[in-house]
Amino acid sequence: MSASAPEQSEANEPAGVENPESAGDTWRLDYVTGDLFSCAGDEALAHCISEDCRMGAGIAVMFKQKFKGVDSLKNQKKMPGQCAVLERDGRFIYYLITKKKANHKPTYNSLRLSLEDMRLHCVENGVTKISIPRIGCGLDGLKWARVSEILEQVFKHTNISITVYSLPVKAETTVMKDNMRR
Repeated sequence: MSASAPEQSEANEPAGVENPESAGDTWRLDYVTGDLFSCAGDEALAHCISEDCRMGAGIAVMFKQKFKGVDSLKNQKKMPGQCAVLERDGRFIYYLITKKKANHKPTYNSLRLSLEDMRLHCVENGVTKISIPRIGCGLDGLKWARVSEILEQVFKHTNISITVYSLPVKAETTVMKDNMRR
């Protein structure tokens, strides 16, 4: 599956106006329907995991298979509210530690803290583009409306753009769900 091009957001400042204080306020949140792993190779990737680094369900399984490095992640000894990092093929892969164990649920606060830790790494390392799934909203059960607010609060004074990938809903899956409700 290929992703469609992200919708472009316009900067908040009028054209031709250069304000040094707002130079870091060019953050954007864009949405794409498609495969997260089809994003441009220069974009960082991020997703949520537990401190035990099990990654046994959901999109975490694909991150584990594609980028390996579980021992390296464990050796970083990150706790909930922190962010572990791997570097692969010239880009960073962020593992937002949002809970202690794989069978626990994250909190909005642990997500916020791990995003703040990721932001710090991004700023220190010149990362300006991150692609993510709807973090915390799949198996972890957080609400996207709240998560997207947290993303804005954490990144609004940066020049980091975030692209959120969602898989397309397949027609047969929709039909199956409709039939299950009857």
